[in-house]
Amino acid sequence: MKSKLIALALFAFTTATVVLLPNYQSIGSLTPTNPPIVDPVANEQSRIDVVFVLDTTGSMSGLIQAAREKIWSIATTMASAQSAPEIRVGLVAYRDRGDAYVTRVVDLSSDLDSMYATLMDFQADGGGDGPESVNQALYDAVHKVSWSQLAGTYKVVFLVGDAPPHMDYQDDIKYPATLSAAKQKGIVVNAIQSGDQSDTTPAWQQIATLGAGHYFQVGQSGNAVAITTPFDEKIAALSEKMDATRLYYGSGDEKERQRRKMAATDKLHAASSIESRARRAAFNASESGTANFLGEGELVDEVSSGRVDLSSIDTDKLPEPMQAMAPAEQAAIISETAARRNELKRQLSELTEQRAVYLDKKVEDAGGARDSLDDQIYRAVREQAGKLGISYEADAPAY
Repeated sequence: MKSKLIALALFAFTTATVVLLPNYQSIGSLTPTNPPIVDPVANEQSRIDVVFVLDTTGSMSGLIQAAREKIWSIATTMASAQSAPEIRVGLVAYRDRGDAYVTRVVDLSSDLDSMYATLMDFQADGGGDGPESVNQALYDAVHKVSWSQLAGTYKVVFLVGDAPPHMDYQDDIKYPATLSAAKQKGIVVNAIQSGDQSDTTPAWQQIATLGAGHYFQVGQSGNAVAITTPFDEKIAALSEKMDATRLYYGSGDEKERQRRKMAATDKLHAASSIESRARRAAFNASESGTANFLGEGELVDEVSSGRVDLSSIDTDKLPEPMQAMAPAEQAAIISETAARRNELKRQLSELTEQRAVYLDKKVEDAGGARDSLDDQIYRAVREQAGKLGISYEADAPAY
């Protein structure tokens, strides 16, 4: 039994050797990973689909770094609605014609780990010659992303950049036409100007007006609240142990998708900051973050919750180390892993609550964070989602 437990542990950790392929597609070649589903039955859970349209040219290095650091706390803020919404996040990175790429699209998904792993690969480069391909980026965000078709979904774009759109490309679809299409699809478009370039301001303001969204301006570094806490390191370590409790089952194709997800998780543990990993742990601890933590076909959760009978799973669909085990040994593995996960979850819950209290006090002592990227995004989300019955009671976002 002990040797089999060791084998199973090795199985859980060897996913770090899987090479993560960036989950993006170039213009015209996007294959949606989460195609929209029209559900004829009313569903009580609210939904948020959010796409960040991000200028990745050289001048945006500070804000790209801020996005890497803050994407998890932004997700946690969105998850704090009373209805614990299902959250999917997507990304459109853009530059300009003549650069390494014009746009790269990461489709909407509840697998934020994989999206984040791709965001980690983006480096600020190119640009430097004035206007950028904002028109193409907005078009792709509206038309090449698998937006939910379920009524009541809060669908929102945050355009983030510092240079105005090229309006001189003859074969471009200009942003007013795209924003009209967004309105028809029920997509709100907000415009966040990075820096204070004067010819960007009127374009960004018009985009926000036509997109029924908010315009706001932040510094070139993003004006995000980034505070280190004495709890971050332990939270990050516990979160990594928590991730190691995941065991997946399914067909060959399903296992391949699961391996890719686990590789994305390993990548962010290896390369992202301790603070970012602590923010991710706070998101995963929320009800909305469960989908990101578990993914699809997570054996421990599905069996221990009673949704799946272990004996009904074909042997070849189980994790490889479990396939040769007797049924009683398989059940013991599930039980022991579930108990270990629950204890880790308890510890993480205590620490993330202490971290939140610490951050609130730090922000309060600093006189608040009214003009921060975090606060401005939260105010836009609270107002816009509120129109769809997604209610937020907190006065400030998660940090």
